[in-house]
Amino acid sequence: MNMKSDKRKQSLYFPEIMLKEITEEAARQDRSLSWIVQQAWRIARKDIAQFPSVNDLVADEDEDDDA
Repeated sequence: MNMKSDKRKQSLYFPEIMLKEITEEAARQDRSLSWIVQQAWRIARKDIAQFPSVNDLVADEDEDDDA
């Protein structure tokens, strides 16, 4: 499989302790921070997709107001 990689730059902001943990794990695995975050996303994305969206939360609040 010869997939072309799209390497756009993007700034992401993490709490200091989280960034420290990611940095330590990257060093432990001798991988880049980017690689660690990409793997974490691949592993967690199905779980994250189950979280309600902001729109879902607003709709729930609106229904509560109508009651």
